[in-house]
Amino acid sequence: MQAKAVVRTVRIAPRKARLVVDLIRGKQVGEAVAILKLTPRAASPIVEKLLNSAIANAEHNYDMDINNLVVAEAFVDEGPTMKRFRPRAQGRASQINKRTSHITIVVSEKKEG
Repeated sequence: MQAKAVVRTVRIAPRKARLVVDLIRGKQVGEAVAILKLTPRAASPIVEKLLNSAIANAEHNYDMDINNLVVAEAFVDEGPTMKRFRPRAQGRASQINKRTSHITIVVSEKKEG
């Protein structure tokens, strides 16, 4: 049994979000929340909120025991890129890519024994 939560089109680059998501993959949810609270990265509050949502989904929708939950899967996909332009020297302009992310977290119950 698995429960998941997805957040789409978050305004953070996937490369930066993956650094945070890699820290919690495979951990128990209590430990994962503690790690996210103490990680000084911009993606941490976003991933923490998403993890709490996945935990709530597991408890409410599937009647899972919170104490046995483990982060089974956690991954970041690339969302749409907003393209902006910045003026440069000698009348030129260069493109700035403002990247977005789709973050998914799946929690499942740990096997007993």
